[in-house]
Amino acid sequence: MTLKIRVIAPDKIVWDAEAEEIILPSSTGQLGILTGHIPLLTALDIGVMRVRINKDWKPIILLGGFAEVKSNNITILVNGAEEITDINLEDAKNELEKATISIEEANTSKEKIEATQILRKAKARLQAAIVNNS
Repeated sequence: MTLKIRVIAPDKIVWDAEAEEIILPSSTGQLGILTGHIPLLTALDIGVMRVRINKDWKPIILLGGFAEVKSNNITILVNGAEEITDINLEDAKNELEKATISIEEANTSKEKIEATQILRKAKARLQAAIVNNS
């Protein structure tokens, strides 16, 4: 048995495939889903979703949203997503460093919120790069 997974962003369907397992970045921590999971509705944080297909893990960056699990069907509605095909580990590290500096330099509340979002995305990209390169 497999899971039917659909990741839907406002502008496109990012992912529509079957997998054996999925790990979601829920707002309360990492959430693993296998076939036969009980029905569930959960909020998602910015982070890396990992999907296992035939023993290989595929990372996809999710930019927050919700996931519904029901009868081996997982529907994920996200604010945005980035499918990782080829991400450079060094570029991801540099991006994280720049994002960290931008938080330190932020003065207003708005700048701090924006810098925090950029930092969270940079951390997710680095995590995806590590998963993709292992």
